[in-house]
Amino acid sequence: MDSTNKSDAPEPWKVAAVVSFYMCAALVMVFVNKAVLISSPELPLLFLLIQLILAVVLLHIAALCTPRVEIPKLSLQAAKKLTPVTLVNVIGLVFNILCLRGVDASFFQIARGLVLPLTIAVSSLSTSVFPSKCVLLAALAVTIGFFLGVAPASLPSLSTISPSALASYRETLTSASGLSIFYGVLSSVFIAVHSVLIKRSLPYAANSTIQLAYWQNLGSALLLAPVILLQGELGKLANLTQTPAWRGSIFVWGSIVTGVFGFLLCVAGLLSIKVTSPVTHMFSSAARSVVQTLLGVLLFGDILTTNRTASIMVITLGTVYYTWVKAVESPAPQSRPPLARNEADLEASTHLLKDEDSSGDRMEEIVLDMQDEKAHKARE
Repeated sequence: MDSTNKSDAPEPWKVAAVVSFYMCAALVMVFVNKAVLISSPELPLLFLLIQLILAVVLLHIAALCTPRVEIPKLSLQAAKKLTPVTLVNVIGLVFNILCLRGVDASFFQIARGLVLPLTIAVSSLSTSVFPSKCVLLAALAVTIGFFLGVAPASLPSLSTISPSALASYRETLTSASGLSIFYGVLSSVFIAVHSVLIKRSLPYAANSTIQLAYWQNLGSALLLAPVILLQGELGKLANLTQTPAWRGSIFVWGSIVTGVFGFLLCVAGLLSIKVTSPVTHMFSSAARSVVQTLLGVLLFGDILTTNRTASIMVITLGTVYYTWVKAVESPAPQSRPPLARNEADLEASTHLLKDEDSSGDRMEEIVLDMQDEKAHKARE
């Protein structure tokens, strides 16, 4: 047994390579998204639609290259059954990108900081399983971190900012404290509901996470297209093309890069689940949160006040603590239902469906763990 376990254990360089690739891809997604939204703030939904279409195209290309990627057979019956999860998915994506458009890249982690506690709450209501005290403590810590971040910045922090930067910061703070944070909260709500619906919808996609990802990307694109027409973004795009100051290359290349890296995140997520442990994922998520904050300051000139820094730290520590608790509390692998292996890949497939942030990692595992606990209690 011991020799088998040792032979099955991945080599350290493979773990390091997968984690590094996963972190880099996730960071590229956030910052390229932000760069495009800065250059073309009038076209957020069109930008999202291009990403969804690229994901569908790349899935078709992957299906031609490997039999492991299977494109589902489209049917009206399956489409109807998958409409709820697709609708929730696309609404969450819209609020997500509107939130990122209106806040700093570093503040984006704070604006969507309620993903973890909201998902725990929705999952508890769905499964009728009350979370443990340690899980509640982690959720409380993340919630405190969120409200610490959206509270007015402390005076000592403001006194260290130059007058020119202070004017820009006050404008950002006003925007972030209003509609953009509201978008972030709504995005967190829909991600929480999505994490419940995605598990229930898996049987309608032949218990294949890749097929479910395909359905959701295609369905989300079809649902989003008429909204873009009603919003007049195509007309705005035509006007921008006539504007010499518009840097259209950023929009075009940014759309391509985020579409490709969104697909690569799917691959990275699948590899991460296979060769890393929850503890490894925990530390890589914490490291990515720190790097994302620093890059926000370096690339976009984000201002880190005491409140923001403390908020990011508290949210990250709360998320890390939650991951550790779930790793300790998780039942033995043999106690899981037969479909658990497919369900464990849900996080990887949903990288094709939504942008990633440190507080949103492994959300679907909450549902899986809680339903395992419910099944275990029922057997007892």
